[in-house]
Amino acid sequence: MPKPAEPNAAEQQASVPQPAGPRPAAQQHAGPQPPHPQRQAPYAHPAYQPWVPPGQGPVHNPLDKLRPPAPARATSPTLWAIVATGLLTALLLDGGLGVNLLIIAVPAILAAGFAARAAGRRLRPWTLVWALGGLALLAVPALVDAGWPTFLAIVSALALTAFALHGGRGWPSVLFSPFGLVHSLGTGTVWTWQSVRARAEGSRGRVGPVLRPLLVAVVLLVVFGALFAGADAAFADLLGSLMPDISLVQAPWRFALFLLGLFGAIAVARAGAAPLRWDRMAFSPGRARARLEWALPLVVLNLLFAAFNAVQLTVLFGGYDKVLKVTGLTYSAYARQGFWQLLIATLLTLVVIGLALRWAPRSDARDRTLVRSVLGALCVMTLVVVASALRRMDLYVDAYGLTRLRISVTAMEIWLGVVILLIMAAGVFGARLLPRAVAVSAAAAVLGFGLISPDAIIAESNVDRYERTKKIDLDYLDGLSADAVPALDRLPEPQRSCALVDIGNRLIADESWYGTSWSRERAKDILADRKVHWTPGACGTKDRDVIDDDYDPDSEGDPYGTTDPYATTDPYGAP
Repeated sequence: MPKPAEPNAAEQQASVPQPAGPRPAAQQHAGPQPPHPQRQAPYAHPAYQPWVPPGQGPVHNPLDKLRPPAPARATSPTLWAIVATGLLTALLLDGGLGVNLLIIAVPAILAAGFAARAAGRRLRPWTLVWALGGLALLAVPALVDAGWPTFLAIVSALALTAFALHGGRGWPSVLFSPFGLVHSLGTGTVWTWQSVRARAEGSRGRVGPVLRPLLVAVVLLVVFGALFAGADAAFADLLGSLMPDISLVQAPWRFALFLLGLFGAIAVARAGAAPLRWDRMAFSPGRARARLEWALPLVVLNLLFAAFNAVQLTVLFGGYDKVLKVTGLTYSAYARQGFWQLLIATLLTLVVIGLALRWAPRSDARDRTLVRSVLGALCVMTLVVVASALRRMDLYVDAYGLTRLRISVTAMEIWLGVVILLIMAAGVFGARLLPRAVAVSAAAAVLGFGLISPDAIIAESNVDRYERTKKIDLDYLDGLSADAVPALDRLPEPQRSCALVDIGNRLIADESWYGTSWSRERAKDILADRKVHWTPGACGTKDRDVIDDDYDPDSEGDPYGTTDPYATTDPYGAP
């Protein structure tokens, strides 16, 4: 039976009952009228909304504007690289630090690269610069033995890794990118788990054909490797030196290292896939002050710097007689008197420059020229302060010897001078590259500081001082690392053995090839060629135990119980 056709719009309109009576003339020829919209009363109240107490409404996370869109699931190469990083960390990071850090970094970098490629990110020149710089810093533990340059190199390598992953060119990216790795650790764990579940559901029936040959290969290696090791002692020694020592006692420690490498690689991969956009963090420029309001304090500060620098040029660089005549002090006492104050003055000058740039007027060319002139003069005079501080430290070291603290603050003062030069260059050529330039200078300073082997320089300086003055602090030198062995080997006996006995005891004979450094191996060879001949009492009594139990080689005063070798008279009144 055919279905009846539905009525059209005209038929529906005709079927609607009409009110009785004549229609208005305006509607007789107007045709069908659309329904009138509902009109709201002029005094109608808005819809009711519940009251929310202050502070309990929706909270906007300040990181929301920094977050990129959610990345896609991690690919299989990314997941395998993460697992490889965890396994290598558990196997290789069991003893000392050396080339093992470079080996562990390789799969972590691959995980970040695979994740970034899957997310559609391209390799940029600055990304390559930061990555190569991080790898170069990780080479420091493989070359030197001292722990403090190694620590600085590892921390700097992590910072450069964060720069490479997050990108950006402004100060927010340089200052906050390392904190982005912490954020990626939390979000990356969830991201990795979801990716593993998705891959597991889509790979059912395909995992077995891959795992079975791997298990067979491992079994064959273990069985035949054990047989060959039992058949030949030389082959057994080779396997023992190549393979890490794994036992059940070390299982908890190995598992903790595995988790450390695993979550570290997860954070790096997640940051490579979807990093926080730190350059979206906008800082509004400070309100421009009146010309007199900002220029007068800086001009007064420049006059103070000029007066101080004039005194430095006439006193500090004017000769020894001038120092005695003006101050009544020796070179060493005068140098010790103000180095730390000059270091703090340099740091505060950088703060003053930053605040002045924020509040200085920038409306016309005259204001910009005045800003450059005043701040440029301040930077030039700050360089003189830096040179004065370095000269003071040189005199102090010449009198009392070089220590770790003294060489560290000297390196920091030199780097601050480089930052001042970069600020001056930014005033001439523009400040667009200043954040990256400061970061590059810091990384280069840490790399150079590690490669020059500061413990070796300390030992070399003190040995030279001993040859010149016959004064040396053996109790301080025997606490140095194996980097100092070549310099201390120049000392005559019994000073040589007294300085090397503790260092030699700290050198382990059997160390893994991946957990040692070139410097340690060189020290072992030196001590193997020339044995340390030490007997109790041969080095005498430690003066620090007799004079002061809280001896500090970096404290004020002569740690060797002598006066200044450059003094004609004793400024301290000692006989």
